[in-house]
Amino acid sequence: MSGHSKWSTIKRKKGALDAQRGKIFTKIAREIMVAAKDGGGDPAGNPRLRTALLAARAANMPKENQERAIKKGTGELAGVTFENVLYEGRGPGGSCFIVEVLTDNKNRTVAEIRTAFGKSGGEMVSSGAVAWMFDHKGVLEVPKAKISEEALMERALGAGGEDIQDWGETWAIMSSPSDLAGLQTELADLEPSGGVQWIAKPENEKALDGDVAVSVAKLWAKLDEHDDVQSCYTNATLPDEVMEEHGP
Repeated sequence: MSGHSKWSTIKRKKGALDAQRGKIFTKIAREIMVAAKDGGGDPAGNPRLRTALLAARAANMPKENQERAIKKGTGELAGVTFENVLYEGRGPGGSCFIVEVLTDNKNRTVAEIRTAFGKSGGEMVSSGAVAWMFDHKGVLEVPKAKISEEALMERALGAGGEDIQDWGETWAIMSSPSDLAGLQTELADLEPSGGVQWIAKPENEKALDGDVAVSVAKLWAKLDEHDDVQSCYTNATLPDEVMEEHGP
């Protein structure tokens, strides 16, 4: 499914989470720091922080790591200042990417992201050049084992949910970004994971296969592996076997 965040992608690969645990913890800690800096250290009144802590729990990040990141964000502990940046690009086969970044050196990061696109035969593009192909949505995933689609629909649609999709082992509830916090609160007993994501509009999805699909998967993985990249989204839909061998 195009548009999945890297958290969703990684969680679907048994063993990949363990192999990349340190890097994942670093990315989540950065998000917690920025969320705490912008909205305070109390998750009850800070939806972005609440979402970051959900991701931390889903990744089994130790609670002391979470608390340390919050304190760095609020200034109780010394920490580095990170900046939110959104990059857009085009890859092989008409694929389009949105790359969410947290960086302490924007000049370094943009040069490295531009190089990654260039080496794949793609290019970075100006703001808005591909973002119109995506919807900016709140997305929460709930394991199917926890609740039926009918019961979830009844609860979610009454709390700001707009749509429920079948994502294999999970139900994905879509909402507007502004309704995500209320939806998280309503479904807290189901321990949902997710956050605000860029989801490719169905009419703009690009089904690819063969060598082009491999090139796109390798670019996706290269971007996802970058230390400063928090999330990476594409409109490309790729065969499962290509994603398993070459994707993020």
